[in-house]
Amino acid sequence: MRRVALTGIGLISPLGDSREEALANAIGGRSAIRRLQTPWSSQLAAPLAACARFHGEEHFDPPRLRMLDRVSQLALAAARQALADARLEMAAMKRERVGVFVGTGMGGALTTDEGYLSLYRDGCKRVKPFSILMGMTNAPAAWIGIEHDLSGPNLTYSTACSSAAVAIGEAWLRLRHGEIDLAIAGGSEAPLAYGAMKAWEALHTLASEDPRDPAASCKPFAANRSGLVLGEGAAILVLEDWGRALDRGALIRGELLGYGLSTDASHITRPTVAGQASAMRAALRSGDIAADAIDSINAHGTGTQANDSVETAAIKEVFGERAYRIPVSATKAIHGHLLGASGALEIALALLALREDILLPTMHLEVPAKDCDLDYVPQSARRNAGARTVMSNSFAFGGTNAVLVASAAGA
Repeated sequence: MRRVALTGIGLISPLGDSREEALANAIGGRSAIRRLQTPWSSQLAAPLAACARFHGEEHFDPPRLRMLDRVSQLALAAARQALADARLEMAAMKRERVGVFVGTGMGGALTTDEGYLSLYRDGCKRVKPFSILMGMTNAPAAWIGIEHDLSGPNLTYSTACSSAAVAIGEAWLRLRHGEIDLAIAGGSEAPLAYGAMKAWEALHTLASEDPRDPAASCKPFAANRSGLVLGEGAAILVLEDWGRALDRGALIRGELLGYGLSTDASHITRPTVAGQASAMRAALRSGDIAADAIDSINAHGTGTQANDSVETAAIKEVFGERAYRIPVSATKAIHGHLLGASGALEIALALLALREDILLPTMHLEVPAKDCDLDYVPQSARRNAGARTVMSNSFAFGGTNAVLVASAAGA
């Protein structure tokens, strides 16, 4: 089996529009969660979101922009960053040996929402000519392939909140088995539309606003946690065969070691300890990784009552007594829940921090819940911890659990 190197990272996120800015804000625990300022935000019970400071007109000319939903804009911008970071000479690549693997939970939600409003509220007789092309779920991956003339496998994964982790894991499998030489993999999400947010609100999963500070409204593992906060953004990674990366003198930012997948198969929204633990064990088995080799965990950590308690129990199920000695970080507290893009953003931030010998903090955790009793690196980053490996958890409505294991060692 081939080793898989991470050689490029592109981030367009609420924490910043570059790798460096996003990492600095993650380490500093600076929350990007704010009150939404939209014409309809007053109609939300808690008008909170984590928005990317991204303006499509700065990246695309008007004719191109008219064909791109925000979800594709974010993905294309992040992919450009990742490829530039990897310092690839695309002209020398065998284009049929490069794959594109992108996860998104809601696809072109803004286009869909706008079309419905035009038809049903405003009485328009037609919608934008490119509405289907903008709203389709595979648009981000398709546009990346078109922009870079890549004729290898081009795949979209939509497994709700585990979409990006699945996309990265499936890319890893194809690289590991030698089916491709290089993969552009990650996720993109732009769900901050009125209809989408009202739908999430109806599920009673969104956080209530913190009375002292709206930025502190998402509180993973805390006794007073009240739910998640939606975010938007894209995170794209360049993965390639380890030997090829060495031969071309690439800067290797990490190594992807394992990938596990499982399904709860019990309830459409309620997670299970057994399902999450199964995915963690599968990730360890896939790379023949000992449980003792995991130095840190990037938690799914949504801030919802059910998820945080179940995830804590699942970590204990897999690691036993050692679970209490493994630092667990939950960065959704500051960048929000990017749904189908979360898994890519979180493993990227975790690996970048490990390269600096830093464990990212779980912010707004003042008093942990009684059944959330692990080491969650509360309130501030931990330096000089000596951690080199991370297990990154992504769990989803529908019950699809995806877990990635990566290392900064040897990079």
